[in-house]
Order: sequence, then structure tokens, then C-alpha cells
Amino acid sequence: MSAPSRFDRGHTDDLMTFLSASPTPYHAVASAAERLEKAGFRQVAETDAWEATSGGKYVLRGGAIVAWYVPEGAAAHTPFRIVGAHTDSPNLRVKPRPDTGAHGWRQVAVEIYGGPLMNSWLDRDLGLAGRLSLRDGSTRLVNVDRPLLRVPQLAIHMDRNVTADGLKLDKQRHLQPVWGLGDTVRDGDLIAFLEDEAGLSRGEVTGWDLMTHPVEPPAYLGRDRELMAGPRMDNLLSVHAGTAALAAVATSGAGLPYIPVLAAFDHEETGSQSDTGADGPLLGTVLERSVFARGGSLEDRARALAGTVCLSSDTGHAVHPNYAERHDPTHHPRVNGGPILKVNVNNRYATDGSGRAVFAAACEKADIPFQTFVSNNSMPCGTTIGPITAARHGISTVDIGVAILSMHSARELCGADDPHLLANALVAFLRP
Repeated sequence: MSAPSRFDRGHTDDLMTFLSASPTPYHAVASAAERLEKAGFRQVAETDAWEATSGGKYVLRGGAIVAWYVPEGAAAHTPFRIVGAHTDSPNLRVKPRPDTGAHGWRQVAVEIYGGPLMNSWLDRDLGLAGRLSLRDGSTRLVNVDRPLLRVPQLAIHMDRNVTADGLKLDKQRHLQPVWGLGDTVRDGDLIAFLEDEAGLSRGEVTGWDLMTHPVEPPAYLGRDRELMAGPRMDNLLSVHAGTAALAAVATSGAGLPYIPVLAAFDHEETGSQSDTGADGPLLGTVLERSVFARGGSLEDRARALAGTVCLSSDTGHAVHPNYAERHDPTHHPRVNGGPILKVNVNNRYATDGSGRAVFAAACEKADIPFQTFVSNNSMPCGTTIGPITAARHGISTVDIGVAILSMHSARELCGADDPHLLANALVAFLRP
């Protein structure tokens, strides 16, 4: 039997709770805000004038959150230490006219968001969650966290070539889930159902941002419970770790030389180009207003950003036992081997040598190991919010994360110790 973990699994238990409570980016930022509120943070409105007060603050915008802690007596030019992450994951999202069906089946029209492993969404019990926009201009979160929808796969008897040719899915025709029976498709049925679920009157909902999610809860896996399986680890694992790290640093914030920040963006999976994405103005606006609220000038802003470092934390690829040839032969990150430093000389990741030194120092301080990920030269390399953050704000940025398997699947797999190791590294980074 393998040796037991030397790390407290309480963090991973809490991660599983966070994943279950966060089926959408909107729920994820609400969950993060709830944890930060318990650590003394308070929400500030973007439409209000910001005060020059110390303590923890956060801004919510859609599926994004930016939170920061101002130490007592912090100068206007105090640099920031930022943990960057993203709240969205590939999935199936409800179309503007959702009610559809054929041949006695009632279905929901969905659009493919990001780059999901589409086969992983077949024959899986799905719930439905998201944000409802109401007639009075307010919004309401809704979460039907029970088996409601299913994308049924074609039986092998009707597709004998699937074993030889592999599964081939047409994104338009083959991924529309069923949710009931009926010969008549009635416009408005799905939204009326969700109004009932949310305790709203009929006709209150005038807009929606809805998406499917697997209802199977996260779980430990393996003989010795060394692994954890669950949804949306890419990238709520990093959002959770960043939230926990910021709360821990703020709780003992005396004498901090930097202003620690968590920036969790939406729409990374589709290019980050939105008002809540990393390529939008949100982070820069928050940092600038924080400087100005403390009486700073444009010169103070420039000085603060010049000394700022961001860790862009996203999941990466653990070496796959069945596809080891797809990895670089000298870089094989293992689960439970500690967080990974992600490197790409073509700037798909933002890490350089000086960034490596910053991350290595944090891991050394936290007394945890770290690994390095580099793509096989013959394989295309993914990217993150790291290069976008570095280029948009002129901030030194380092790409890191946790190594997982089955990235972009409806259910991903990580080492049960790695989430806690990542959080420890982030604490050491935010509080050097």
C-alpha cells in the first residue's frame, strides 16, 4: 500500500464543495465572494467613488471577480501581487430559442461553448444552471442540480462502423439533449420551468445565460484515495486555491510589502475578449482605481505596475500513461508531484527565466516541490490568460497550475494533494 498523504485533505474536501456549488461562472464568483466575505472582504460597486481605506475589497462583474487587500499604510505606488485564473469551462449552453424537439421527444437547443471533449457529455445526467435577467433589471441565479437533461448516444447496433472508424459527432445534430416527452413544442416552456424553479412569476425573465452541468458530485478515486475526479477543474481548481490563498494572507495581513490580488476572469475558453475577460479592461481599471483611491497619480500607477508580478494559474497536462508519446520526452509532470511551471518560448505561456525564479522562491518558502511542463515540439501548445495579462498591462507574468488528466472533459482528474500544494505556493507568493 502506498504511503498516506502528508497533506491535510481539508482543502481538497472544500474544493469539492466549491465545485459542486459552482456549476457556472456566475455561481463560482458568488461562491468565491462568500468565502472572502467571511475573511472580512467587502464588495465595492464600480459605479461608486472608492475610498482610501485599508482592508479587503472585491468587485463582481458577471462571471468575473477581482479582489484585493490593502495593508494598513500602503503607499499609492505599492506594487501588486496577482493570482490570475478563469471561471469558465467548456460546456453546452442554451440557445436564445431553447424549446425544440422531434418525434415525440422534447429537447433543449444548445450551442457548444469552448472546446469540450464532446463524447464526455454523452449519456450523462445533466443539470441546468446560470443567470436569469429580470424585467426590473435585476438578475437571479438558478441551479437545477438534479438529472434534468441527457444527450443520448446512438446505439452501436445502428452505427456498426463506430468501432472501426471512431465516434463522429455532428455538433448541430447530435448534441441536443432531451428533457421530456411530447408531440408539441411550445416556445417558452423551458424559461417558464426555470421561473418556477427560481420562485419567480411567469414573464419576469426577459434574458438568460444558461448552461448544462454534470450532476455527479466530485469524489476521491483510487485504492488509497490519491486522486480526485470532478467537473470544471479547468479552472475552478485555481479559482478556489487563489480565493483560499488571498483570504489566508488577508487574515494575517500586517506588514505586507505588496497588495495581494485575485483576478478570476470569464471567457478564457473562447479567447478572453469580453468585458469580463482577461483581454478586457476590468483588471487594469481596478488596479488603477485602487492607486487613485489612495491619492496616487499616473506616476504612482506606473511605479506600482512596474513592480507587479502575476501568477497566471491554470490547469496543465499530467503525463498520460496511455499516451506518453504525446508529451515532451524529458518533461513528464505527475499528479501529486506539486504545481507545474508552464513554459513556451513562442509566448503561448508568459513564463521567462526571471518569472521562474519568482515561482521557485515561493515554492521553496512553502517547502513544496514543483515541476515543469513543456509541450512536445510536434504538438500544438495551448495558451492561457498569462500572455494576455502580460501584454495588456505590461505586468511580469508567470504561467503555473496543477497537472490533470482529461482536460476539457465533463469530468476531469487530478491528484488529491495537488490543490493544497498549489494553494500553499500561492500563499507564499502573495506573502513573500
